[in-house]
Amino acid sequence: MSSSVFQPVLLKHANRLINHGPTVLVTSAHEGKRNIMAAAWSMPVEFEPPRIAIVIDKTTFTRELIEGSGVFGICIPGATAIDLTYSVGRVSGRDHDKVSALDVPVVVGSETGVPLVESGCAAWLECRRIPEKHTEGAYDTCFAEVVSAAADPSVFSNGRWQFNDQNQALHTIHHLGGGVFATAGNIVQGKALL
Repeated sequence: MSSSVFQPVLLKHANRLINHGPTVLVTSAHEGKRNIMAAAWSMPVEFEPPRIAIVIDKTTFTRELIEGSGVFGICIPGATAIDLTYSVGRVSGRDHDKVSALDVPVVVGSETGVPLVESGCAAWLECRRIPEKHTEGAYDTCFAEVVSAAADPSVFSNGRWQFNDQNQALHTIHHLGGGVFATAGNIVQGKALL
């Protein structure tokens, strides 16, 4: 794989990578096994240190790997990764290594060691799980602290998304159901009324 164009994102800006509700890819690894899955429900919950919540069903292979390792990655796919995102959300990683089966190039996270997807993605976050026995026992919601983040500067720089005609391939995607996605990109600057 060629060298990365991704640049570090200040942790105080890491939550901005998912605050607009994109569909994400969740990567995980534990004891020589790895997985990648799609998730439509993730959100920031704290600013500093940055913490997130994400829904990962208790019965999934990804959840098993995360609980075993205590870490995971969140990769934010762009428009060119719609087919990959749809595909990894349709089959279980228990049956086969989806990363290998789909020939997904990954880099290894320097903070957590999780596989991270940069090709076709706009950004990624390395996360350390925050065990929450009461919540996790009853619900599928996981909490985590973001320990590292990076983004392609052509679409995210100076702590902000920069969607434009030149970077449409990296516009984030939003799952509408049944394999149908919308892309972000229609940027409108608000004006203060007071």
